[in-house]
Amino acid sequence: MNRTVKVIRYIIIYLLLIAFALFMMGPFLWLLSVSLMPGKNVFSTPPAIFPTFIAFDNYTNVWKFMNFPKYIGNTVIITLLGVVTNIFFSSLTAYPLACFRFRGRNLVFGLLISTMIIPSSTAMIVHYLTIQAFHLSNSFIGVVLPAAVSVFNIFLMRQTFMGIPSDMRDSGKIDGASEFRIFWQIIMPLVKPGIAVIALLEVMAFWNNFLWPIVVLDDPSKYPLAAALTYLNGQFSYNFGWIAAGTMISVLPIIIIFLFTQRYYMEGISGAIKG
Repeated sequence: MNRTVKVIRYIIIYLLLIAFALFMMGPFLWLLSVSLMPGKNVFSTPPAIFPTFIAFDNYTNVWKFMNFPKYIGNTVIITLLGVVTNIFFSSLTAYPLACFRFRGRNLVFGLLISTMIIPSSTAMIVHYLTIQAFHLSNSFIGVVLPAAVSVFNIFLMRQTFMGIPSDMRDSGKIDGASEFRIFWQIIMPLVKPGIAVIALLEVMAFWNNFLWPIVVLDDPSKYPLAAALTYLNGQFSYNFGWIAAGTMISVLPIIIIFLFTQRYYMEGISGAIKG
């Protein structure tokens, strides 16, 4: 009897979880359905949620109209620069805050954490004036520089570093290794899950960033994919199928990356919480 009750309970729980997952995926599934309905009025009453037939006309047409390889290349460059700078600066900042003992360490870390309450949009004017002062407007570096380091990434890496036993550093010192060599060759290979989390979060952030590139970049040919899709929305607002197809093309790399890195993502988050 108890076994039957337990089985029924598990069935109910899994059904509720599946229903909740489908509910959360509703907008994405609707967007996918719209992208497969060429010439269909998606705002009709009742709305056409499921495609009457599957065709890829929207994908082929929007690919021919937009220079997707160019915009994807711009996005890849911006994303790679953003991911590399965030991993490098976050690790260098978090390592001494986690492993060194010096006066004012907790104060410095507290001041860094306190900046997280400041909305990022309020700093946009300061960022723009700074980019203009350094003559970095209309460049990929100007797009990446304001987000080259994140306080959340520093916090994540600090917690990850704190989970590493101090004996690892001590063994390196006994062997005569310098502090930077200990950091680079001993400590960094042990925090790969934390690095994977930062990489995944920053890939999603830079890949989907559209407002700041529009502000900084004067040349539309340098736009990343998200900004280029906004331009497409202005040109073909009546053809939502094209917009849906372009959006699906833009999110597909993010889905693929997450599927291949979700194991490291969960390990990094759990390691940071334990640390």
